[in-house]
Amino acid sequence: MSQVTYTEENIRSLDWREHIRMRPGMYIGKLGDGSSPDDGIYILIKEIIDNSIDEYVMGYGREIVVDIHEDYVEIRDFGRGIPLGKVVDCVSKINTGGKYDSKAFKKSVGLNGVGTKAVNALSNEFRTESYRDGRTKVVEFSQGELKRNAKIAKSKEKNGTFTFFKPDDSIFKKFKFRLDFIEQQLWNYAYLNAGLRIKLNGKTLYSKNGLLDLLTRKTANDQIRYPIIHLKGEDIEIALTHGHHYGEQYHTFVNGQNTTQGGTHLAAFRESLVGTVRGHFNKNYDAKDIRASIITALSVRVEEPVFESQTKTKLGSQNVAPGGPTLRSFVNEFVSKELDNFLHKNPEVAKALQARIVQSERERKEIAGIKKLANQRAKKANLHNKKLRDCRVHFNDSSRKSSEELRNASTIFITEGDSASGSITKARDVQTQAVFSLRGKPLNCFGLTKKIVYQNEEFNLLQHALKIEDGLDDLRYNNVVIATDADVDGMHIRLLLLTFFLQFFPELVRSGHLYILVTPLFRVRDKSQTFYCYSEAEKKEAISKLRGKPEVTRFKGLGEISPDEFGDFIGAEMKLEPVILGDDSKIDEILSYYMGKNTPDRQQFIIGNLRVEKDELPAKQESKAGKVEQVA
Repeated sequence: MSQVTYTEENIRSLDWREHIRMRPGMYIGKLGDGSSPDDGIYILIKEIIDNSIDEYVMGYGREIVVDIHEDYVEIRDFGRGIPLGKVVDCVSKINTGGKYDSKAFKKSVGLNGVGTKAVNALSNEFRTESYRDGRTKVVEFSQGELKRNAKIAKSKEKNGTFTFFKPDDSIFKKFKFRLDFIEQQLWNYAYLNAGLRIKLNGKTLYSKNGLLDLLTRKTANDQIRYPIIHLKGEDIEIALTHGHHYGEQYHTFVNGQNTTQGGTHLAAFRESLVGTVRGHFNKNYDAKDIRASIITALSVRVEEPVFESQTKTKLGSQNVAPGGPTLRSFVNEFVSKELDNFLHKNPEVAKALQARIVQSERERKEIAGIKKLANQRAKKANLHNKKLRDCRVHFNDSSRKSSEELRNASTIFITEGDSASGSITKARDVQTQAVFSLRGKPLNCFGLTKKIVYQNEEFNLLQHALKIEDGLDDLRYNNVVIATDADVDGMHIRLLLLTFFLQFFPELVRSGHLYILVTPLFRVRDKSQTFYCYSEAEKKEAISKLRGKPEVTRFKGLGEISPDEFGDFIGAEMKLEPVILGDDSKIDEILSYYMGKNTPDRQQFIIGNLRVEKDELPAKQESKAGKVEQVA
């Protein structure tokens, strides 16, 4: 083994911008290209808007204007504006800001003075203009380096701050903003700050009733068991109801931050809900039956919140404030009093809630015996050797990556057949990537009860591999990736798996863990270059770039792609298409439409969306293709 030197020359100190640019994941999570709601370019937007929201919470500025362009963002608030003499420091010096003074920003989202600096360092162009009392200060940066520091000048603009930034395309490669992701992000701000107006590219987002409006929108297309219960107190707000779906659905927030991974506040709510319901009905109901099918929005405000990462997706705080009561006791006291009072005053709601609990209890007992046998079968199947080729992720292995990076990277590929799983297994990163191999086509489980999950061996082993039987708390992989061939059979298997997850584990989808692996359709190469193409258009473009007659290979299945090539497609440049459920998505209707009986509506949809390339058909079929186009 070669010797590695370790001397004074190996010790290096990075300045703030170098550190952020070298380790961007520490500050904004995964980078991505904008195809997922938690990609870094959306975190950049959030970091700037968080400052504007803090101004609103403090009582300054009732409007925020956000304009999203193709490759840059503009945000204007009407708060107090950054103190003019400190504008440069506030956007370019780590651990500099006004939020260390708890009197000024008592319950702010960001207290570490990092967010805006990260946006600055990760942008090719960054400009901030602060307006205060008829004067303005403008500063401009490029990748964190100061390019312009204008003198303080007079201004007729209203007080506030304007920020412009263009993400660095060498870090966020081929990124593209998706307005639906941004709009959802901004709607959350509106719900959590009733009375605030947010203008997104001219569209006004506004909420009068806070979390009641949020849950009303989330359940607009779902059947709910009883009218939404809305409880509001000082520094806490809750809206809840029960639906007909499997699993638990939570939307949680701390100081306006969407804590997608929950944390201590959610744990406190789940515990206090069970205790309150048991006490109200004087019945020792199982906690799973009480929480089954629940839909809840929860918001708390705490002083000096502690999150488990810079991206602030999971709350770690134990107390409401330093030296104050615990979050557990704070939430429990509020829920036990306010929810119990509500149920006493609204006996019809209480009756409907109890009926849902009793139904869940009955269903759970019906499958108890089946579940026990299924668990025994899973152990006998020797899961970890036969069906699952697991990865070696150790979240505490600080020698390789931080635990947060490992959690984000942990991935399981669900494949069809031995050839595809074999290729991926040989090409994968064994540290963070696992492979689960399906045997044949899964069952179409549309309209079936959860009994089938335990009765069907493939489904039973799959849920055990993921550890999602009792919810997402023990989910073993952050990214669950469906990897099927791009042919008719592969698409069918993909639909059957989507039906399985949407039917029985919708929270996995809503939480953004489910993806489709996108692999190239063609390989175009000559002696000097190789291009992998994901569409006909890309294939034609690649052919035009090569001289002479290139070799064109059409990949019909994943098993045809060599392990060496596959390493490129599931590595750093892996293309994943997220499976997204919007607020207007109604699972029952979606599954009925695509997986139910073949209705005239579905037939018309298929005909209306069928397109055939004439130049790919034999001459005798061209007339038929023309007819299809005319019908479409």
